[in-house]
Amino acid sequence: MNDLKIKGDDSPIPVKDIQSVIPKDKSQILKWNGWGYNDSKFNVTDKGIIRFTSKRYSIGEKNLPYFTEWVKQVLNIDLTLRNVPRDKFSPDELPPAYVPVDFLNALKETKIDYTMDGLARLSRSHGQTLYDIYSLQQGECFPRIADIIIWPVSHKDVVQIIELVNQYNVVIIPFGGGTNVSGSVSCPVEEKRCIVTVDTSQMNHLLWLDESNLLVCFEAGVTGQELEAVLNKRGYTCGHEPDSYEFSSLGGWVATRASGMKKNVYGNIEDLVVDATMVTPIGIIEKNSKVPRMSCGPDFHQIFLGSEGTLGLITKVVLKIRPIPDCRVYDSVVFPNFESGLNCMREIAKQRCQPASIRLMDNTQFRFGQALRPAENIFKEFLDTIKKSYLTYMHGFNLNSVCVMTLLFEGKNLELNLHKDQIAKIAKSFGGMMAGEKNGERGYMLTFVIAYIRDLALEYRVVAESFETSVPWDKTLILCDNVKKTIADQCIKFNIKYYIISCRITQTYDSGCCVYFYFGFNWSGLSDPVSTYYKIENKARATILDSGGSISHHHGVGKLRKHWYQQNTTNTVLSLYSVTKNTLDPKNIFANGNIISIPLSKI
Repeated sequence: MNDLKIKGDDSPIPVKDIQSVIPKDKSQILKWNGWGYNDSKFNVTDKGIIRFTSKRYSIGEKNLPYFTEWVKQVLNIDLTLRNVPRDKFSPDELPPAYVPVDFLNALKETKIDYTMDGLARLSRSHGQTLYDIYSLQQGECFPRIADIIIWPVSHKDVVQIIELVNQYNVVIIPFGGGTNVSGSVSCPVEEKRCIVTVDTSQMNHLLWLDESNLLVCFEAGVTGQELEAVLNKRGYTCGHEPDSYEFSSLGGWVATRASGMKKNVYGNIEDLVVDATMVTPIGIIEKNSKVPRMSCGPDFHQIFLGSEGTLGLITKVVLKIRPIPDCRVYDSVVFPNFESGLNCMREIAKQRCQPASIRLMDNTQFRFGQALRPAENIFKEFLDTIKKSYLTYMHGFNLNSVCVMTLLFEGKNLELNLHKDQIAKIAKSFGGMMAGEKNGERGYMLTFVIAYIRDLALEYRVVAESFETSVPWDKTLILCDNVKKTIADQCIKFNIKYYIISCRITQTYDSGCCVYFYFGFNWSGLSDPVSTYYKIENKARATILDSGGSISHHHGVGKLRKHWYQQNTTNTVLSLYSVTKNTLDPKNIFANGNIISIPLSKI
């Protein structure tokens, strides 16, 4: 591995296994109007059974009869009535591209690839908000999309691009994996200047690996899946695993202050980043050394964390890495109710013995997860019946109140066994019963499949979305109860009879946790379901803030939450951000409209 030591010039290492798995024409692999891979989706068979296609995931190519009955009963879905999503937009439905001739001519001289193809512009002008996907599948095209897409392949390309857009007063929007759920990459409707979307997917190379200091440098366009594949072949891992890990980019993680499912061992993205290089209109921001820590005044280099594409474009990131753990073991615990599970999580956090991942599902989400299991054979159904009987009759658990904690341990075999015993002892003291490895693994892996459900839901008149918060431990239970009550009251107000609201705790800290909510409803009888959804979610978010929660734990601010950010941030902090913005980007060419409102420049 001598060829992988630090390379001072940051030139890409010429090895075959770092080629992009996502081509420029990503519609060959990924959906342009939904989540994930083209070959992976929930659909309804001719016999009226929901089935998941492809074998990329554990439930792939299997019928899901329990899930079929669940959606009928809970959401009153008629699976014979399907709203067929539109498969394309005609050229005349798309906003025309406006690209100044002098800028285009200057761009051509750089030899950097670009396109003004309609589908390419459309697919890179949205993320994964409910509004985005509903509009693409059931509604009309966005009123404003990117005018031109550019594919840099290096840091040098990005420097050239930013020099050009700054010179010609063109707007630039960085685009990584397009998985955001905050409206971060959508184009501001009011913006009259040409909008350039810079797709960083071709900047996915490993630049250097320092095995002595356990550091690695990647270009910012690499996806989590690509990054881990490269590191794993060399015996290392980054350990950052958000739900969007397959498709989200390293640069996107940094720009949104992302969190991953295994943060207890590896940390959140701010704990993993040693340095990042960001190109701004007035110059490049990066550190001159890769030391573990410095005490040299305020660390202004950290401004790229959470900047959401408003200050510059991230091109390279230096991360901490670790050797791949010897063992990876799943487990799970069943509790009689959510409060017992929450108290157990609090004690585990207090003793600082969290495994790599620890998550607690409420009863609604537990039942939802159980419904997603495939019907493999009669014997398996018989065993499931026995297990339920054991819980209810031997332990007195009520299936209408139980909840499940899923666990993932990583490390050395002997240490893991001791760790599992410690967790089991704590769980038992709170009325928990160990439920086995298989349930833990299924619960963990279903995280990657759940995002596909919304596409199916939209076809059968159901709108759904997730939102999250961080909250102190002593306010967690009341916050969860208050949010559920707020949503129930709002559903009554809007005459919504069939809906689901569930929550789970996904990350734990010394002083609090992250709570993730899922909300969806049958929109029959509503003329504008998306608007109704956001009205209800806004009420829920107000309840979150009133109950002691934050605006966001890891989804960021974007455009959807910037009014909450401005209302709940001091004027001093807002002024600091504005000064930073005006200093680094005086022409406001990074005018994507995220975080706070900046007056748009005129042509």
